[in-house]
Amino acid sequence: MTRDWVLLRGLTREAGHWGALPRALEEALPGVRLHLLDLPGAGVHHRLRCPVSVAALTEHCRAELARRGVADPVGLLGLSMGGMVAADWAQRHPAEVAALVMVNSSTRSLSPLHRRLRPAAWRAVPALLWHWGRAPAEARVLALSSRRHADDPAVRAEWVALQQARPVGRANALRQLLAAARHRVGPAPACPTWVVCSARDALVHPDCSRALARHWGAALAEHPDAGHDLALDDPAWLARGLARWCAGLSGLDPATDPSA
Repeated sequence: MTRDWVLLRGLTREAGHWGALPRALEEALPGVRLHLLDLPGAGVHHRLRCPVSVAALTEHCRAELARRGVADPVGLLGLSMGGMVAADWAQRHPAEVAALVMVNSSTRSLSPLHRRLRPAAWRAVPALLWHWGRAPAEARVLALSSRRHADDPAVRAEWVALQQARPVGRANALRQLLAAARHRVGPAPACPTWVVCSARDALVHPDCSRALARHWGAALAEHPDAGHDLALDDPAWLARGLARWCAGLSGLDPATDPSA
């Protein structure tokens, strides 16, 4: 299994939002080399105009990884929209991907719109756009994303600081949303694939991940009480699960739940 893992965040989020997950992965996978990439329009690339297709987002990330000098096949771990980019990468450039992990992701091919973005999230969109770039919007995103830290003032302050330092513009947020809405998947990627979901995800229904796992015949793990941002709510669980799954690729039944 590769030592190089690329981490891809979701809609309007950036590398800084991974929180404690990178350290948890380094503890669970000794010797791992992590590459935290930002999508166009977010993080270090917040001044770029975001494309409106997942394929274009993938090409941006591939170019960024090449600039960093990473040439060998990598593992891809994508959360939400990051999972869509990871899946597209694995399907269109299979020689570059050693393993794929999709966390709380979805696709237009398999899931209806009201499950890809749940009704409570749709109802919050007008207020989010009105307050976009300010503390109330980040507080609302946190409340929708997390079950364990929804009211945590420290996390809220950190997210507000990230938005102020590297602001994701309203137009880029909408362009990312459009790209995500249009995403489709094809046949199962050639690489080993692990699909992960949170049972209490308030943004994306866990059935979206279940449908992906069924469609591809991939291993599926479900966290019993985390929210959409599983990396925030339980980074240790996700890191341990990834380590067990990677170990299992050497001979255990790929259908075994690695999070147990």
